[in-house]
Amino acid sequence: MMAVSNIYRAATAIRQHVEGSVLRRADLTWTAFVVLWVVWIWEEMETRHVAEEAGISKGTLTGVVRTLEGRGLLERRQHATDGRLVLLRLTTEGEALMCDLFPAFNAEESFVAAPLTREESRSLAHSLRAIVEHLEAEGDDRRQSLLGDSPPPPRRSGRRPRL
Repeated sequence: MMAVSNIYRAATAIRQHVEGSVLRRADLTWTAFVVLWVVWIWEEMETRHVAEEAGISKGTLTGVVRTLEGRGLLERRQHATDGRLVLLRLTTEGEALMCDLFPAFNAEESFVAAPLTREESRSLAHSLRAIVEHLEAEGDDRRQSLLGDSPPPPRRSGRRPRL
């Protein structure tokens, strides 16, 4: 419990720190930055793969893409051979923003990890990767065994129903 609780607390603290510093000057949320970063790295990518790489739902991606498109940072186009698929790529403005923003983002990553020695940092990265790989390999089976034969309840947005 202590390990999982501290993973959550550390991730939240890091996200808040980076959003409140580096990303604030670009008026970006963590999620918007991650979407831009994924598309920047891959140059052009199908929306479903962007959502998967960013760790968000396709519905969340739709809203983020609308916002980034409206700001002139991202553009979408139809796939050349399958009209059902949509591809994302950065605009010239999006490229310029990422070239400017990423070094500052990376500097904050270094700041966040500064209390750790090089070996502690490597060990932490290895340990977290082991957790991710375990969940990727065994998580679906575990969820199914916990649910049994009953279908999962519908996902909720966290909003209270209107009366």
